[in-house]
Amino acid sequence: MARVAGGAEGSPMATQTGLERPAFYALRPGGWRDLVTLLHPPYTAWHLSYVALGAAVAPHVYAGRLAACMGAFFLAVGVSAHALDELNGRPLGTHLSDSTLKALAVVTLGGAVGLGAVGAVTVSASLTVLIAVGAFLVIAYNLELFGGRFHSDMWFAAAWGAFPALTGYWVNALTVRPAGILVAAACLLLSLAQRNLSTPVRQLRRRTSSLQGQQLLKDGSVIELDRTGIVAPMESALRACAAALVVLAVGLLSARL
Repeated sequence: MARVAGGAEGSPMATQTGLERPAFYALRPGGWRDLVTLLHPPYTAWHLSYVALGAAVAPHVYAGRLAACMGAFFLAVGVSAHALDELNGRPLGTHLSDSTLKALAVVTLGGAVGLGAVGAVTVSASLTVLIAVGAFLVIAYNLELFGGRFHSDMWFAAAWGAFPALTGYWVNALTVRPAGILVAAACLLLSLAQRNLSTPVRQLRRRTSSLQGQQLLKDGSVIELDRTGIVAPMESALRACAAALVVLAVGLLSARL
């Protein structure tokens, strides 16, 4: 039988792709690099794009409101949620101390709530509901409170997909219309897709020491299976989706502003 070679575990190919790292965007542990890794840059940009997409379909886009909303989500999700997640089991393997992670989580969540409070005073008191929901989701999801009830794929999609989009829409529209609901639903589904791709990738990177197997093709060819070959297409899809959503959000906003 003909054989199609795959990158063997421990080969130069596997080393070059950095499968020893906990994520494709993770930098070498230590110093300022830990702060960059903690932000999960492509995923933070991905979820911030949901805020922009929600705003883009509002009847009118207010640049100041959008900037404040995105700033609040960057602090709450990009920093606070990720700091709490790292505190809970060190999935990224950073060298940041527990006290540093706790301080980052508290200060940035407080900053996000503060921005929301300004909006509640200057824009609409209805924002207090969104502030409360957002703060609860950050804490309940990332600390796996209530026995992990809020730490599921669906809650991930609702908290980091639908909620940012709906908030971005509401801040600008102050009402609910089909456009906002549909975009929020689309962002929820996109977040589910992200989860379905990222979960097996995390398992292969962080919990799997080796993987061996064969894929037998109908023509008799055999593809040797390993972590490199399985992870690569899923991570390529994640990278492409993150970039595409950012470009889409910028494009739609440029047409509205």
